[in-house]
Amino acid sequence: MKHDCHYHPGEPAKWHCGACQMHYCSSCMPDADTRKQLALCPHCGQSMRYLGAASEVVPFWNRLSAFFRYPFHLGPLMVIGICTLVPMMLSTNLAGALITLALLLALFKYTYTVIRHTADGHMEPPPLATAFTGGGFSIVILQLVVFFLMGGLVFSAALIGGPLLAFLVLAFVILALPASIMVLAMENEVGPAINPMNLAVLISRIGWPYFLLYGYVILLTLASGAAQEFALNHFEPWLAQPLAGFLNSTFTLILFHMLGYLLFQYQEELGFASDLQDSNGEEDQGPHRDRSKRLDADIDMNLKDGNYDRVLGMLKEALKREPGNAHRLGQLHRLLTARKDVAELYRHHPRLLEWLASRNDADSIRDLLKTLNEAEPGFRLEDPELAVSCALPLYRHGEYKWVLRLLQDFHKRFPNSDHLAPAYLLVAQTLANGLGQWEKATAFLNFIRKKCLDHPLHAQIDTWLEQAARREPLKGPKASFDVVGGMSS
Repeated sequence: MKHDCHYHPGEPAKWHCGACQMHYCSSCMPDADTRKQLALCPHCGQSMRYLGAASEVVPFWNRLSAFFRYPFHLGPLMVIGICTLVPMMLSTNLAGALITLALLLALFKYTYTVIRHTADGHMEPPPLATAFTGGGFSIVILQLVVFFLMGGLVFSAALIGGPLLAFLVLAFVILALPASIMVLAMENEVGPAINPMNLAVLISRIGWPYFLLYGYVILLTLASGAAQEFALNHFEPWLAQPLAGFLNSTFTLILFHMLGYLLFQYQEELGFASDLQDSNGEEDQGPHRDRSKRLDADIDMNLKDGNYDRVLGMLKEALKREPGNAHRLGQLHRLLTARKDVAELYRHHPRLLEWLASRNDADSIRDLLKTLNEAEPGFRLEDPELAVSCALPLYRHGEYKWVLRLLQDFHKRFPNSDHLAPAYLLVAQTLANGLGQWEKATAFLNFIRKKCLDHPLHAQIDTWLEQAARREPLKGPKASFDVVGGMSS
């Protein structure tokens, strides 16, 4: 069953809190441990159930082409090639028969491994070594036992209830055969794989898609038989036999991959959780997860719940730990601006203006200064460096009125500031280049020449004075000085 995230509709849920009855996506739970399937609900703090990829997996009927491509990866091709071609090269003696049997067991072991591998979220085939190393060879014997017991069940039904009961039991056995194979591959036990109630429950939980899959199974079986018959009837025996074996193995892998994918698709209904394992997403960072992502998620959820005061508190605490965190300053600015919280904007205006100036965001600087002036008529910045830093982007974006307001009476307010020369050069550029007031611009340039003898800009004042006399834009050499970094017209 598909569940969307409570806070991000359209995003598949990965976690569910039984206490809150809420679903969360990966963005809401950046600190969750998906490998251990552990996470605490952001609201109540209780452990949550991991849903895996159940809410985002593509239905199997929409990826049929991927099923048919599956056997043609390197691993499956090598397994099929070895198990099909090698027996043909062996002598017809006891050793050859034993090797052929061993390869047949390896092939069947590999196909059953495909079901579990796919159900665990691996859409790429298992490696070649899976077929020939490790345990798991007993799965073939167990499957034979299951077939034998199912045959015995049909035979017993015939003895007890006659042909009609035998036919009904046989029909159920044939219908439940894919379910039995899936159960055996996942549990490696005969009992659950032949238990009629267990199989019926599995089929009912999957629902109608099981019968759709069953139709595909029949089509695959018919297609495999037809392809093998064509090969045997139209090619020489030396080519027909390996080709028929290759086709049989290929269709078997397609079928078993499809069965595993059905388990993966309906994992929630079947009571387990797994996620896509072959994607190139971010690795689980374990104890080294970025805690800032948890804070981002909490801020996002509280904003959507309307808990604005709580978000403000979170941001204040975060900025106490990291006063210069640009990301948090941006969040604080957007929150306070959206809420029109003049008091908090005034309280935090120095750091907010500094952040806006670093981003060259003249529009936001202008709007914030306007808000501050409305709250306190005649408001002025008390930091000379901040005043020049804010005036620069305002000048570049043609906000000349605000440049002049910011730097008004700068020499009276900050007579000993190292920023006096840059400030009045900017005023001169504003008056000349922006407003065409050349006489006033010349007066400010003369002030710099007279009062700022030790500043690096003093050496270039004559160039700007000549440009002002010719009523040319004040460009001149680029000014560079340590106190504000660098500035040009």
